Amino acid sequence: MATTNSITTTYAGEALPGFVSAALLSSPTIFNGGVTVYPNVKYKQVLKKLDSNQLLADGTCDFTASSTLTQVERILQPKTLQVNMQICKTNYRDTWDALAMGYSAHDVIPATFADYLVGYAAQKVAAENEVNIWQGDEDNSGEFDGFETLLAANASQPTAQEVAGTTLSKTNIVAQVESLVNVIPATVWGKEDLKLYMGTKAVKFYIQAQAALGYLDKFNVGQTDYNFQGIEILHCPGMSDNVIVAARKSDLAFGTGLMSDHNELKVLDMADLDGSQNVRIIARITAGAQFVNGADICTYGITNGSN
Repeated sequence: MATTNSITTTYAGEALPGFVSAALLSSPTIFNGGVTVYPNVKYKQVLKKLDSNQLLADGTCDFTASSTLTQVERILQPKTLQVNMQICKTNYRDTWDALAMGYSAHDVIPATFADYLVGYAAQKVAAENEVNIWQGDEDNSGEFDGFETLLAANASQPTAQEVAGTTLSKTNIVAQVESLVNVIPATVWGKEDLKLYMGTKAVKFYIQAQAALGYLDKFNVGQTDYNFQGIEILHCPGMSDNVIVAARKSDLAFGTGLMSDHNELKVLDMADLDGSQNVRIIARITAGAQFVNGADICTYGITNGSN
């Protein structure tokens, strides 16, 4: 019996968070707990953080105001992005019919072509979102400003916390990571959510360096529980090859309107609309990144033109 290709589907309401979460929140940087996620951002989210100088003073009989309280604000404004993809069913019919009829030995194949397309779209969006989180530039179509772009304009970063960097390798990775760790301010060192964010090549070099030193048995290869001098190393595939960032999770934010009623995914069979064999996948989502306390963030390999 031939597969019926009646697949006009709208994913909205209760089914919505499943797709959007898969498309956005499965990015490794987010999924592995590298950032603070702000959902339901309709337009803008004001990120606030308090800072003060010395609070303690000598005791007296009178009330004497002490300290200066400073409120740091950053604006998180997710950018509207869309998916408009079109494929021709005839190009995939042979392959899909075989899968739908049970020729595959794998039981993870979805039951409908629509499910397959939704899964494919979610994986592609997640991969692109991961790169956007770090290297994105909002001036480019389909991108928002990522952390590398934002930190390159971080006026509050002390120059002492900006390490120029070099091309990373197995032989220099330990020394280069240490050069970044050495400039982490004392007020940040030891904080529970402090992390070292590293791209794929940097993490590979670090594992290779540990293996050369005979420490490989201490690492669960393929997982994310690496650390350097007690600071967790987070693998972020979207980062540039020769960039490392030392920051607190609470200072890195990702915002989206993923629970908004304005997000939906549509899989449209165009046969009944224009007589073609095309299938369109349509989605509209929002996503954006922002840092908060720029004075506490340390960077390696990012040229900051604003500090």
